[in-house]
This record gives sequence, C-alpha cells and structure tokens, in this order.
Amino acid sequence: MRYRVSHIIRVDYDPPVRLAHFNLRLAPIAWPGQQVRDYRLIVDPVPDVRQERVGAYPFNLTRIEMLKPVASLEVRSTFIADVSEAELDLLGAQMSVTKVAQAALAVMDVGPMSPVTYIFPSRLLPLVPQIAAWARPHLAPDADCLSAALALARHIQATFHYDTKATEADTPVAEAFSIRRGVCQDFAHILIVALRAAGLPAAYVSGYLRTDPPPGQARLVGADAMHAWVALWCGPLRGWVGIDPTNGVLANGDHLVVGMGRDYSDISPIDGVFVGGHSQKTFNSVDVSPMDSRTTTA
Repeated sequence: MRYRVSHIIRVDYDPPVRLAHFNLRLAPIAWPGQQVRDYRLIVDPVPDVRQERVGAYPFNLTRIEMLKPVASLEVRSTFIADVSEAELDLLGAQMSVTKVAQAALAVMDVGPMSPVTYIFPSRLLPLVPQIAAWARPHLAPDADCLSAALALARHIQATFHYDTKATEADTPVAEAFSIRRGVCQDFAHILIVALRAAGLPAAYVSGYLRTDPPPGQARLVGADAMHAWVALWCGPLRGWVGIDPTNGVLANGDHLVVGMGRDYSDISPIDGVFVGGHSQKTFNSVDVSPMDSRTTTA
C-alpha cells in the first residue's frame, strides 16, 4: 500500500521565546517492508541553524536554533511511504519466553538495534513491581514469546480504557497502570515494563496509523495523532516484531514506523529549550491517506 503522510505541529508561545533550540524526530527511519520517498520538513519561521543527523537510537534527528524571538513555531513533515503487508506466522520460529531472554543476553552487539539495549529499565520506564506481578501469569517461562506478548497486549486493549484526558506526556507509567486509563503512549509503556520484567527486549516505537480503514474494517484507535506501539525482539530468527497494545494487534501494513527508542523520551517528535514563554499551546494534525489500492513490495 502507498500512503501520503502529512503531520503538522504548531506551537504558540505567550510571550515569545528567545534563543530557542529544538530537536525534531519526524523523518522516518529505514524499516523492513517500508520505503519512504519525497520527504520534506518545513519549519516556519526559517531557523537560523539547522542540522540533520542520525540519532543515538534508531531515529533521525533535525536540530534547529531560533536566535530571534519566536511567538509561534510551525513544523510540517510530509512524505510518501510504500508499506508491504508482512506474513507474520505465530507458529513459525517459536521460542519460549525463557529462551528469548537467554538469547538476548548472549548477543554481543550493543548497537542501536541490539536487543541488549532494550532489556533494562530506562529513563521513563523503571521496574514497577505491580506491573511485573500483574503480567507474570501472561508470560509463563515456557510460553511462546510472541504469542504470549500478543495475548498480553490484547488483555491491555480489553481491560484498559483509551482516554485522552486521563494522562499527560509525563505521567509516570505506574500511575497510568493504576488507573487503567490513558493513550497509546501509556499502553506501550506498560507493555514494555511488563515484557522487560520477564527479561524480554522491548522497545518503544513511534509512527503513524492509516487514517481511513479499508471498507468493512474498524478504524484503529490513535489514527488522529502520532501513534505508539512496542517492538519485541523474538529471537535471532524472528527478530523485531511490532505489537500494538492500544488496538490489540500485530503492527503491520497499517503501521508506519518513524523511530524506535527505549521509551517516549528518546524519540518524542519535538522537544527543546528556550528562554521565556510562560505558557504555550500545541496543535497537532496528522493525515495518513492511501494513494492507491496496490500492495507494493519493499
């Protein structure tokens, strides 16, 4: 499937801010089954300094500096993506939870895609004993790793309530878990903490969902904004597999990957520092539109 993606972020500051430095993580990374072309990132007003580089984790970073006072900042990210539907066989290349945990610890590579990087607690995701105890019956040591993780994601989808007003971007994962409410970021964080507690490598993925579903299919929750899900390392044969706890599905042709990190703080779409600005208002607009009905091979 070919998609046209448009993401607009507008931030209004009152009063204007000075000496602003922003990090933008909106350019999609290379990902199996996904090809991106015609990427454009337009910033208004035009930055005084703009630098592009690869991030410490699998994300692309644009750093901008605004040396003059800024009352509003608008960022427009657009691209075309060809995404192929993968055949995800839950019965093939099975490895138990224990075997995957052991295999991850045996990996010698410590690069951005290494499972070792995503085993341990991170800045926003400490070990939460309550989450570990809650998830333990779902992640039996001898259970197939992927099947068990997907069942746990579906349990989150069925028993947690999607509520855009229940949490903020900085709400601790333990709090979101305790109220059983939140958004895709919260559900991804909860699943990651649960999987890591069992010794499984789990990463936070940011990206987009198809805005309009195919005829006869339900619209996926989270399609009106940037979406988040989990990448689980399922052993050397299966590798990384996406799991979407908000919708209780495997991430596939409807999911477009932008970046991957240990948690939201690694790959937030925009952050930065500036002088001034007692208040700010943020506006987000996301549109992921199919361009044709043909399935393309990446």
